[in-house]
Amino acid sequence: MEKISIEQHSAVGLLWVAGWLFTIGFLDLSFWQGVFGLLIWPYYLGVEFRLPAL
Repeated sequence: MEKISIEQHSAVGLLWVAGWLFTIGFLDLSFWQGVFGLLIWPYYLGVEFRLPAL
């Protein structure tokens, strides 16, 4: 009988949550933008830090 090994990689999940909370606080998003940001928080950071058009 084979042994089953279970590994938890919670550090990546915690990093994702920390990034999401940072985005909500730093960009001063509304409640619904924060909820929507659960899925696409890197988009909000990209919009904030994009280079201005020349």
